[in-house]
Amino acid sequence: MVVLSLTAALSAAGLAGAAALVNTQAGRREAEWMAAHPPLGEIVTVEGRPVHLLQTGRAPGIAPTVVLIHGANGNLRDFTFDLVGRLEPEFRVIAVDRPGLGWSASWGEADSDPAEQARILRAALVQIGVRRPIVLGHSYGGAVAMAWALQAEADTAALVLLGAATHPWDGFGLGLWYALNTTAIAAPARAVVSAFVPDLTVRATLAQVFAPDPVPEGYHAHFGTGLSLRRDSQTNNARQVNALLEHVTRMQPHYAGLRLPIEAVHGDADTIVAIDIHARRLVAEVDSARLTVLHGTGHMPHHSQPEAVIEAIRRAGRRAAAIG
Repeated sequence: MVVLSLTAALSAAGLAGAAALVNTQAGRREAEWMAAHPPLGEIVTVEGRPVHLLQTGRAPGIAPTVVLIHGANGNLRDFTFDLVGRLEPEFRVIAVDRPGLGWSASWGEADSDPAEQARILRAALVQIGVRRPIVLGHSYGGAVAMAWALQAEADTAALVLLGAATHPWDGFGLGLWYALNTTAIAAPARAVVSAFVPDLTVRATLAQVFAPDPVPEGYHAHFGTGLSLRRDSQTNNARQVNALLEHVTRMQPHYAGLRLPIEAVHGDADTIVAIDIHARRLVAEVDSARLTVLHGTGHMPHHSQPEAVIEAIRRAGRRAAAIG
């Protein structure tokens, strides 16, 4: 990989001047990315730190509230590209940046735990009057949604899980990049990525995330991949993802006690979060969980099959209303 070879060269040579040049270039690009993709919503302060959220749609108390929690290396713009606009006529919609990503601050090592992220986001949403929401989590955000329910089931109407990472996995690592981020050259590697990674590489990575579905036209520009390429964001994301197995292993034995409605939506062509390891195990363990399998669909069903996702949200709301 180009990133690895550049990083190795810098590290082996020990050239302080070259490292300074890389960091200067990284800082320049980060400033450009942040200027191009400013916060879309409001900043709520939790324990002295900013949490970015966007609220839109129906007025509070008029319609059910849906909270949208994005996946790894993402931000709330993943939802504002299309899904938020589709939900606005029926729901009060709250999209959030998870701690350490987008425009939300990090809590350091503490937010490696999805349960800590859930606690922080719940504290932020209490400030804007959110009560008993339907909580939707995509990918890593699914683990945060599960932690949310485990913490506050009585104050959670339902869960909707999209390609959600909820269960321990065996025998498979998370790939070379996440392994690299546990080594001594992690920081220079992240700086090289911020400074030099070409747009072509970014687009190829997005294509892998969406496969076998296409990346929607305009998504790359709207999402703001540069926000994820910032050195701090890379650091926080890698730390969180590398710790996920430990935390879902601890959480999973408690899932069976959940009684709130859970609607899982998962593509059977998802190669990032495997349906057999996660969604199928969840519905086998939790009596209130229902699974919708999207045949031939990959990891981004809210883009490739948005109506199926919206119908799952509606079902979750109806099931929650029936319980009272």
